[in-house]
Amino acid sequence: MDSKKAISSSKGLLQSEELYQYILETSVYPRELEPLRELRMLTATHPRAMMATAPDAGQLMAMLLKLVNAQKTIEVGVFTGYSLLLTALSIPKDGKHGNEGSFDFAFVDADKVNYWNYHERLMKLLKVGGIAVYDNTLWGGTAALPEKSTPENMKAGRQLTIEFNKLLAADSRVQISHASLGDGITICRRIY
Repeated sequence: MDSKKAISSSKGLLQSEELYQYILETSVYPRELEPLRELRMLTATHPRAMMATAPDAGQLMAMLLKLVNAQKTIEVGVFTGYSLLLTALSIPKDGKHGNEGSFDFAFVDADKVNYWNYHERLMKLLKVGGIAVYDNTLWGGTAALPEKSTPENMKAGRQLTIEFNKLLAADSRVQISHASLGDGITICRRIY
């Protein structure tokens, strides 16, 4: 399998697969560490490979980890471990787990029905200035579609995603940014 194609054709909300490949080939793959590339390639052979963290979203997460000098991180939901390995490779060797108010960074890619529960708990675990990243917050682009245009198998997830996005938008404890990487990620910075 071509390393440049592994876990890319079903990722991203861009209208053009060629544009997505261009982004991957010019900014993501040239800097992707070998253990991440190997895991991405292995994950591409899995029947549920579309559940993996998109490499471009992973690249942004790595930058966020460096920007906040993350040493204490938490991850909720792991598929084959790409984002977990990326985190481990991005934080200092002395990075570790901590207690309430001491985490620098969190990544959530778990059951969508509990996203708000995870968010509430993370607001206690993250320190002020800490970052929480939530995956799949555009739900394949269906969050912006009328319900009647949404495939039946995506309707429940779409509704949960819309509700979660509305709750985040109203949460004064965080500054948010929605990024259309992968299946949509929302970056939240705890401000108090």
